[in-house]
Amino acid sequence: MTRSPGHTIRGPKKDPVDFAFLGRVSTEDQQDPESSRHWQHMRAETLIAPKDGRIVAEFFDIDHSRSVPPQRRPEAGRLLGLLSDPNRGFDAVVVGEPQRAFYGNQFAMTFPMFEHYGVQLWVPEIGGAIDPANEAHELIMSMYGGISKGERTRIKTRVRTAMAAMAKLEGRFLGGRPPYGYMLADAGPHPNPSKAADGKRLHRLVPDPQTEWVVRRISAEFLSGLGIFAIAEGLTRDGIPSPSAYDRKRNRHRSGIAWAKGAVRAILMNPRYTGHQVWAKQRKDEVLLDVNDIQLGHQTKLRWNSDDEWVWSDRSVHQPLITREEFDQVQTLLDSRGRTPGGQYAVRRTRHPYQFRGSVECCLCDRRMQGQWSNGEPYYRCRFPEEYALANKTHHPRNVFLRERDVVAPIDAWIAAEFAPGRLSATLDELVNAQAEEDSGHMREITRLRETIAECDRKLAQHRAALEAGADAALVTGWMKETQAQRSGAQIKLDQADRPTRRMSKDEIMTIVDALGNLADVLHHADPADKAEVYKGLGLRLRYQPVESTVRAEINLDPHHTINQSHGERVRVRGGT
Repeated sequence: MTRSPGHTIRGPKKDPVDFAFLGRVSTEDQQDPESSRHWQHMRAETLIAPKDGRIVAEFFDIDHSRSVPPQRRPEAGRLLGLLSDPNRGFDAVVVGEPQRAFYGNQFAMTFPMFEHYGVQLWVPEIGGAIDPANEAHELIMSMYGGISKGERTRIKTRVRTAMAAMAKLEGRFLGGRPPYGYMLADAGPHPNPSKAADGKRLHRLVPDPQTEWVVRRISAEFLSGLGIFAIAEGLTRDGIPSPSAYDRKRNRHRSGIAWAKGAVRAILMNPRYTGHQVWAKQRKDEVLLDVNDIQLGHQTKLRWNSDDEWVWSDRSVHQPLITREEFDQVQTLLDSRGRTPGGQYAVRRTRHPYQFRGSVECCLCDRRMQGQWSNGEPYYRCRFPEEYALANKTHHPRNVFLRERDVVAPIDAWIAAEFAPGRLSATLDELVNAQAEEDSGHMREITRLRETIAECDRKLAQHRAALEAGADAALVTGWMKETQAQRSGAQIKLDQADRPTRRMSKDEIMTIVDALGNLADVLHHADPADKAEVYKGLGLRLRYQPVESTVRAEINLDPHHTINQSHGERVRVRGGT
């Protein structure tokens, strides 16, 4: 074949390959989410560029540790769920770094899904797509999973050892809120030059003149023979604000009405009132989420260490509020009353199913009622005076009880009535409309994120102006980093929120309802634990009025709705106080 000089013969042009990008950044890494996303994205693009690949979808998780399996990460889980969809919109998946995508044996537990649905997985360290038949590829990915796990383990060991040394040898305040009776004071620049340049400073504990005397009073009264309940009642009677009432900004989740026995007990057991820094009172253990399904991974649980595992500073590092001798005497008295070595009182609990767990409220005090198993069946109880030591200052009865059996039947009948033939069409219309309201709430969230980004841009401009005007460079730089991190997080969330979501039609909802069959029979014969999930999914909320022996039941069809926008009905039940 003859070809003329300067003429190039080109083959048929290939269609580009559509990729989905999978990435992750964890707060433990202390990285800027947007910067981390950019470099992972860049590595992925560099890998697929020679094959005319293009990234058309992105699945990037923020604030999720690598130890969490991909199935339990929001974005990675969403990606895995799309693998079975032939209209998913991409042909292959590419990751920027295998250590961020897979940890330990996660690759071995996840890759079979890619192989089953015929979706290639591209990794930079492999140089392209992983070949299921190539043992070297599997070995390399297993190695990187082990490296990722080892790296995290080494970091945890170094951090814990360093914190123990700082607490014991230096007595350094290691962060967190100051104990009741103390407040934070500046302790000079950070000893790390780079952190000091960013404006970070150390802190130390100093007595709070408004509350330090309360700590001394609690210790003295306990040693004199008063019980914890009597101490709490005396503090409330004398009008002394409880810790949650004294610092409402950081205790908005608590009522702050009066002193609780738990608050008095926590003060008595806190060794930092002796002037020593104490660390490692608690630890984080990782336990299997489901021992019968290890693929779900672990969950972190906070547990108490025994007293001999606590790390005490070698010397007193802040002004004590009680002496070490007084503290030891208090602990001896507490131990004689049944306290466990970890600092808590021994309580034997048996797990029982409560169908309305966390959903029942008392109308008299607006607090959630607690589950209590009595005479072989579940009850819900509100014990106001013993919890807040206000028996003589409130109209709330000593105990309010609601028997679960008296509520289940009326609630199930009401829910079933909403899906009865004569009511079904109107209920389906409301469910469809609820999705429209959800879309409205979604748009409000997008608007809020955009406003946050605009506000961050305004602050960054002010910081730059202050820097040009000669302000402290280290201080302003710290401000700029914080603002930039906030902006980056908002930008990534905005990118994810901008993705369109699919709404279910009325016919699709009707198909699901038909599949359930007779809803009244389904609820009547369902296992209590399963019914609890159904109630939770419906957003069920019960408010018990003991004076009238009635329960106000409300179902919130959409998380963006307020209670006034919910379905509700009042039913009469048996109950006593």
